[in-house]
Amino acid sequence: MEGIPHPIPRTVDEVFSDFKGRRAGLIKALTTDVDKFYQQCDPEKENLCLYGLPTETWEVNLPVEEVPPELPEPALGINFARDGMQEKDWLSLVAVHSDSWLLAVAFYFGARFGFGKNERKKLFQMINDLPTIFEVVTGNVKQPKEQSAITHKSGKSNSSGKVQSRQPEHQAKAVKMSPPPKDEDDSGEEEEEDDEQGATCGACGDNYGTDEFWICCDVCEKWFHGKCVKITPAKAEHIKQYKCPSCSSKRARV
Repeated sequence: MEGIPHPIPRTVDEVFSDFKGRRAGLIKALTTDVDKFYQQCDPEKENLCLYGLPTETWEVNLPVEEVPPELPEPALGINFARDGMQEKDWLSLVAVHSDSWLLAVAFYFGARFGFGKNERKKLFQMINDLPTIFEVVTGNVKQPKEQSAITHKSGKSNSSGKVQSRQPEHQAKAVKMSPPPKDEDDSGEEEEEDDEQGATCGACGDNYGTDEFWICCDVCEKWFHGKCVKITPAKAEHIKQYKCPSCSSKRARV
């Protein structure tokens, strides 16, 4: 995203240094700078990505326009899920995608500059010796010294919903992820009409398809294609109460 204004890493140590810089920036976004990061991820904006920069900084921005991009791109549209999830779960989800992106960038450099088997193994081992961003954000591991003060950024209590809280991971989800209801054999014409209405996407208006992922808004109870509202099955697993973009924007204007 940043167009690589710094020297391109060519050795294992240089790639690892680039990895650590980007990782530090992403951790700042999801911990010490979390309030600023949260505000920048407005669901009313276009698809946004979280970029970690080698300078240990971060930025929220639109994806690059050139295809293919200079570097692998981070997860697209992280802002769309912000108001449909609890903040802790949303930050954890962004952390997981950030971990995946960091590995993609590191091994992109490895492939570009012809790292052999031993060099790739060395690079992965160096990376694997560090806690993942997800582990740091959720507090599941003891942080290294350079990250030791990150989760103590304020005197807020755990009830604030920030990343310090440790609530059970497997809580019941309020989000409805099953497909819209199908017609029953013994249903009448009136029920069939209701089913047909329930099988229409509230965003694009297309009918239900058996090979598509759907999600239901817990506020207006309309069904949507996951792709139309930028929600994947993986994201939906972390959503406790889903609000479609229309309902989210209504709440924001209240």
